[in-house]
Amino acid sequence: MMPARTDRARLLLVLVLAAVVSVFTATVPLLRDWFDLRVYHGAVDGWIHHGGRIYDYRVPGTAYGFTYPPFAAVAMLPMSMFDLRAAIAVALLLNIAALAVVLRILTGPAWRRYGWFGCALGACALALFEPLRDTISFGQVNLLLLALVLADARLLATGRDRWAGVGIGLAAAVKLTPALFIGLLLLARRWRAAAVASAATAAATALAACVAPEASRFYWTEAMWDTTRVGRLDYVSNQSLQGVLARLGEPDRAVWAVAVLPVLCVWVFRARRAAAKGEWTTAFALTGLTACLVSPITWVHHLVWLLPSFAVLVRAGHRRIAGALYAVLCTSVVWLWFDDASGVGGFLGGNAYTWITLGLLLWLPVGQLPSTATVLARSTSATAPAASAATPAIAPLRGQRGPASLAGSAAAGSAVGPERGFALSASSDPTGSTRPAAEKPQSSSSRASSYTAKPPPD
Repeated sequence: MMPARTDRARLLLVLVLAAVVSVFTATVPLLRDWFDLRVYHGAVDGWIHHGGRIYDYRVPGTAYGFTYPPFAAVAMLPMSMFDLRAAIAVALLLNIAALAVVLRILTGPAWRRYGWFGCALGACALALFEPLRDTISFGQVNLLLLALVLADARLLATGRDRWAGVGIGLAAAVKLTPALFIGLLLLARRWRAAAVASAATAAATALAACVAPEASRFYWTEAMWDTTRVGRLDYVSNQSLQGVLARLGEPDRAVWAVAVLPVLCVWVFRARRAAAKGEWTTAFALTGLTACLVSPITWVHHLVWLLPSFAVLVRAGHRRIAGALYAVLCTSVVWLWFDDASGVGGFLGGNAYTWITLGLLLWLPVGQLPSTATVLARSTSATAPAASAATPAIAPLRGQRGPASLAGSAAAGSAVGPERGFALSASSDPTGSTRPAAEKPQSSSSRASSYTAKPPPD
């Protein structure tokens, strides 16, 4: 097929793609009816206006309630000023803004090269990405946390690291999984940033203890250790190592610990190497992958943490691999084993996203990205100007000659940019099942969460 060469042809192509994406997202994935946002809003509203307790709230008709640390509820207090519809609108705007921040950090100034056409193609590709569309339709907070962490990555990569660690610390206070990024700072011997992140987490947790002492005591002594509050470990949306083991009928935590240990060892080795080379992009991406694997529960929407990995693949010249893996993550393929994930097919297909995450952890390129500050040409010309001895060399954008080639990069959820000119770094419910709507929690018509196939009784 010949590439679109005129603005009219490009506009027609974008309109056709937008229509296809709209039909796909409205039919195949089954939208999530803002279930998690209803959890947040109901818990905070009941706490503030009705004298309820944060962790006692349940969405009507389900057994699901608030599962995050108490600071998350404190941070969501402004939500109590709105009704549910207004809260949905605000959450949608916040998610769009967070996505814009994430993309700006991941692409640097490269997005300007492709104009409206390239940005439109990228938007269509992103709209198909299952973890992303799940995060938005659930009203989840993953994009906000990813933006906080990536902001710290940018500070570290550009040398403006006085306040680096604040974003990671706040993200870890909202959800436990991002705390692994503090471990990355320690591996990289960024002692100040690690101290700032730890202090931010401690301060936010202490603030929550002052505002909601009873809720804090309950969470840290009871709720935190009760995974049944979140959902069934063997539910197909749980694409962590623990989820794989649970679907194999092996729920023993000792076995899980044995499986997690080598993953952590690989992360330590590869992330430390990437940080030593100044490749903060890769180091943060590896940490996001590891967090998804070792967390007891990693719902499909948590996999937005894979986006920085696609940026690394594209920048290292592996666009076809990035595009193929990205395409799999757009298919909702794991839901084919929604009812039965047994057998070889269930082991391979029902855990497909886990295998992609594990593969990226093992084979994400390290040492193939520029480690010094680079400046992208702002011209749409494919030829980069020659570098002088007094200025950093301009990183060539191999294979990216114009808007048409951006589609491959956009399909990989990332774009090309300098390592130190921008930062790349790098947690609950599944996306759309390909099955018809039924009385199951992943269906928007059931008004229930998709954390488990059969919610426990109230």
